[in-house]
Amino acid sequence: MRLHQTTILLALFIVNLALAQNPDTYVSKVWVADQGDGTYKNPIIYADYSDPDVVRVGDDYYMTASSFNTTPALPILHSKDMVNWKLINYALPTLVPKDHFSVPQHGNGVWAPSIRYHNNEIYIYWGDPDFGIYMVKTKNPYGKWDEPVLVMEAKGAIDACPLWDDNGKAYLVHAWAGSRAGVKSLLTVHEMNAEGTKVLDKGKHVFDGHENHPTVEGSKFYKRNGYYYIFAPAGGVATGWQLILRSKDVFGPYEEKVVLEQGTTKINGPHQGAWVDTPKGASWFYHFQDVDAYGRIVHLQPMSWKNDWPVMGKDLDGNGIGEPVASHKKPDVGKSYPVVTPVETDEFDTDVLGLQWQWQANSNVLWHAQFRNTDYLRLFSIKVPEESTNLWMVPNLLLQKFPAPNFSATTKVKLFPEEAESGKSAGLIIMGMDYATLSISSDKEGYFITQNEALGAIKGNAEKQNAKERIKSNEVYFKVTVSAPDAMCQFSYSENGKTFKNIGKPFKAQPGKWIGAKVGLFSVSTQEAKRGGYADFDWFRVE
Repeated sequence: MRLHQTTILLALFIVNLALAQNPDTYVSKVWVADQGDGTYKNPIIYADYSDPDVVRVGDDYYMTASSFNTTPALPILHSKDMVNWKLINYALPTLVPKDHFSVPQHGNGVWAPSIRYHNNEIYIYWGDPDFGIYMVKTKNPYGKWDEPVLVMEAKGAIDACPLWDDNGKAYLVHAWAGSRAGVKSLLTVHEMNAEGTKVLDKGKHVFDGHENHPTVEGSKFYKRNGYYYIFAPAGGVATGWQLILRSKDVFGPYEEKVVLEQGTTKINGPHQGAWVDTPKGASWFYHFQDVDAYGRIVHLQPMSWKNDWPVMGKDLDGNGIGEPVASHKKPDVGKSYPVVTPVETDEFDTDVLGLQWQWQANSNVLWHAQFRNTDYLRLFSIKVPEESTNLWMVPNLLLQKFPAPNFSATTKVKLFPEEAESGKSAGLIIMGMDYATLSISSDKEGYFITQNEALGAIKGNAEKQNAKERIKSNEVYFKVTVSAPDAMCQFSYSENGKTFKNIGKPFKAQPGKWIGAKVGLFSVSTQEAKRGGYADFDWFRVE
């Protein structure tokens, strides 16, 4: 009888492990927006999917977001009900130009993409502030996307969105980054070829936000009831509002109206997102909220139309401008769907990395290995760049987004330094403009762990050691607990996987360049150390 019960429990354990990584069934232990009673709470995704854009294709919804310098880039998320989302793919495995992005380019790369469906294909346009406006497309969002096309070479052109008009013409709207172009708060419209692969003119400025709407950007193009609409955030990431422009002519002049603001709510900077309708014709609006170390998290607002102007959220103070809702009845999509969330935990029991992971630059196949019929991730001890004073410019950091205001991340690591005085270290990291680590290393006396931090890492400041302790073997369990509201992080460790001991001092997570803080794994070597060495991670669990 006991044997039978043990067999059943083992079978259930194996099933639960499988479910834990299956993106079709994964449900987060730390944040679920679907309330299970026909309502949802905001944010619908408590993770840094910055500048979200969404398109409906039949009964399916696809989201993408800014990914900046991290790879793979251009995340693709899928939903059937607009609330429950899963990460299914990346449209851009490698950033271009490839050599340029082989080293971390913090804050550069993919800015504010737009996603559209046209001629049975899904298109994504984005602006790279240093190179111009790119496009990728596919007929199968789950599969391989086409190679990127440079639609317009330009310095400072960002936040691009296409529009295919009823008469067969195609247009492109975009904003400008003042840091490259020398001017910002301008929106410009170009005519494109019908294929959407090349602009045909120098463009015409259609809106200047300097007087009333500073930092107007994030432009999204739509057409409805004979009006051309440009949805554009203004006022800055953390403090701004959602602006709507409309005109009967694609090149203007455009009328303006603010339709969403923080108002009396706690949702700061509600803007930059996507208007999406259901098959039944109901309108909804996705936007982000900047929450510092937690990044730019995704909200969903009810939306309607009045006198051909959109109305977003609820006008709580009666001033004619909507404010974000904290919760709402779910969109009516005709049927109910299971709860699902983006995957966070990874048991490393397949031969591929989970989609939640990203590197700090274009990846190298020599950084890691996962073998079939094994249950660990091997990270090789890669030497830090010769000029690096800390890990800020190290490309081979394996990171994922913070998934909730309160969570813990745990891993089991085994270090194989290959040399007694190795200069090799591996472990857990909270990464941002400041960062902190908990790592295992070795010397002639054996193995030890250290808890370090680098305050002002972005400025090149060196790491400072907060604590150092000896351990009995090359295997140890590491844990970091992140707590709201200030993203305070406490590291701890265990030698048996059961009893954890705090080490070092609490660390306040900081955002990266235009992104939230990240949590993840690393395995590095000093320049002076001999080549070789690696660390095996048995799993990475978020709860």
